[in-house]
Amino acid sequence: MRIAPSPTGYFHVGTGRTALFNWLFARQQGGTFVLRIEDTDLARNRPEHIDGILRALRWLGLDWDEGPHFQSQRGPLYREAVGKLLAGGAAYACDCTPEAVAGRARRRGGPPGYDGYCRDRGLEPAAGRMIRFRTPGSGQTRFDDVVRGTVTVDNASIEDFGLRKSNGDPLFILANVVDDADMAISHVIRGEDHVPNTPKYLLLWDALGYGDAPVFAHLPLLLNDARKKLSKRRDKVAVEDYRDEGYLPEAMRNYLGLLGWSPSGDREIVGIEEMVAEFRLEDVKRAGAIFDERKLQAVNAEYLRAMPTADLVERAQAWLQARWEPIAPLVQERARTLAEVYAMSDFLFLPSPAIDPAEWERGVRRNPAFAAILQAAAARFQTIEWEPHAIEEAVVGAGEEAGEPKKSKAQAPVRLAVTGRSVGPPLWESLATLGRDRTLARLAEAARRFEQDK
Repeated sequence: MRIAPSPTGYFHVGTGRTALFNWLFARQQGGTFVLRIEDTDLARNRPEHIDGILRALRWLGLDWDEGPHFQSQRGPLYREAVGKLLAGGAAYACDCTPEAVAGRARRRGGPPGYDGYCRDRGLEPAAGRMIRFRTPGSGQTRFDDVVRGTVTVDNASIEDFGLRKSNGDPLFILANVVDDADMAISHVIRGEDHVPNTPKYLLLWDALGYGDAPVFAHLPLLLNDARKKLSKRRDKVAVEDYRDEGYLPEAMRNYLGLLGWSPSGDREIVGIEEMVAEFRLEDVKRAGAIFDERKLQAVNAEYLRAMPTADLVERAQAWLQARWEPIAPLVQERARTLAEVYAMSDFLFLPSPAIDPAEWERGVRRNPAFAAILQAAAARFQTIEWEPHAIEEAVVGAGEEAGEPKKSKAQAPVRLAVTGRSVGPPLWESLATLGRDRTLARLAEAARRFEQDK
């Protein structure tokens, strides 16, 4: 069993649920839980996201037995596989650009990005040419999914999919198949969004002569209250956000286990030992599972109430320290008393900042672009990497967009809205510590207050 996240974003709660189910199955079967980092997308990888993956898994208590393996360090295996496929006629070189492929797809009524119109034109493999798999034009590919039952796909509906980019980097499907074979992965337990990849996986597996394929189990997607797939642009999905807000790891682990699976006896509070004993892949439901934060809060509250008071005090102190520690050196440089230490840091712990009415009035009156800066900053904060330098660039850019080129005046409305004060520790580090979701919520609240006060 393996979990194979990519370090291109924060560790998603859906990935956390997938990791948990793999971990439970491995522990129950006496198997090996492998951690593999799919870091072949060099343009989007971030070292901090690798650290985030490791921290999130450790926080959830999902210890791995092997790894982490990094795909970026396994290039010789992928090159060997491509060479074997080319030599056997199962792959070919293609010089079609992504723009040309997308254009043909649009003209012929296919979905954007569909690359089924590429065909072997006898080109030699060379720099700047992608390597594609030669998909059979007839027949079917079938597999038995533990969760979804038998899935059958006509091969004619599968495009000649890419194996290696034109720059030589392996693509997702090639690296996954080669790694699963090399690591002797017996069960591939992953989200149902990978179902369309599985026929390609199996065709490639057979072409490489790997023998018996792994068993597949595609887990239901996690949905929000509107029954739409959880989205990092719309929903709070980062495991570390919940950790930072004070949820207990055992409560989060318990709740994730209930998303698509149920223990016996209509119970909701289930310890990890009980999960290992009772979990069955075949009992995972096919329907999408709704991630309900209110339900998570209820589960977390049960764990808090059951905790000895001394343990609660210890855990609360550890949480407070972890929240405050990133900006502690910055506060230390500025504070003159312990009271000032608290005053400079309270925005991290309060549900909303305590803004003095007189300070609000001065901040709004002195900056005609106050509301425009908040709006522009909120828009930019949605998509940036959440780290101090990117936050600084976003705020400066928001000021310029709102007609305020001075950095000091651009950051003033954001500082007031988020921390409740006009002075304090450096803003960029403060926002990075507070987190994206809480920052956006405070900007929105300040914007509403501004409209009400007009």
